[in-house]
Formats: sequence, C-alpha cells, structure tokens
Amino acid sequence: MASSKTGMVPSESTGTASGLTDAAQSVSDKVSDTASNIKQKVSDAGHQASGQINAKRGPAADALEDAASTIHEKAESLPGGDTVRSVAHSTAEKLESTADYIREHDIRSMLSDVEDVVRRNPGPSLLIAAAVGFLIGRAFREE
Repeated sequence: MASSKTGMVPSESTGTASGLTDAAQSVSDKVSDTASNIKQKVSDAGHQASGQINAKRGPAADALEDAASTIHEKAESLPGGDTVRSVAHSTAEKLESTADYIREHDIRSMLSDVEDVVRRNPGPSLLIAAAVGFLIGRAFREE
C-alpha cells in the first residue's frame, strides 16, 4: 500500500524519520562532547596559567623591593634639590607598597581589584586600554 504523496509505505517513512532523528541526536551528542572537552581544556589552561603567575609573584615583589631600595639609596645624591629627592623617595615608597600588594594578593584577587577600578572609572580605563593597545600594536608592527 503506497502513500499517495511520497510513494512510500507509511512504515518506511516512519523508519526514515526515526533514522534521521537518531543521526541528528548522534551529531548533537558529538558536538556537545567536543564542546565539553574544549571547555575543560580551556579551564585547565587557565588554572595552569594562574598557577604560573602566582608562582612568579614572590620574585616580582622582590624585584620591586630591590628597585625601591636602590632608589632610596640614590635619592640623596640626585641633583635637583629637595623636590627631586622627595619625588624619588615617594616613588620608592609606591614601589614598596606595590611589592606588598603583590605578595598579599593572588591573581584572582588582583583581577577582581582591576575589575572594580574599571567599573568605578570606565572613561579613564578605556583610554588606558586604548593607549596600551596602541603601544602593543606599534611594538609588533613590521616596518
């Protein structure tokens, strides 16, 4: 008994539809599995990068402290009078403060602080991001 529109027996069209549904479900499952695997790999790479950055915090803070110490030592011999010495000592104190901050905060905490600053100051943050992007572009531009 043939169908008047398709020329197929109703059970044949039902079997074809079922086969297409199964094939679509199989493709959907494969895409879902691939997306899950990619998400896991990205997450693992993020954790690895975060761990490496956190491991470098101590040496970076030490380098900042060394620079601050050197600035404090050299400040008294700088030409320009008290104003220059005061600026040098102030700069060294800011470096020491930054070193302490780096030691006391992990990468997640630092990123959270940056996000807060950007939310409170979107205009200046946008200008800084544009300037940094421009400088990075200039650094990698081939001439």
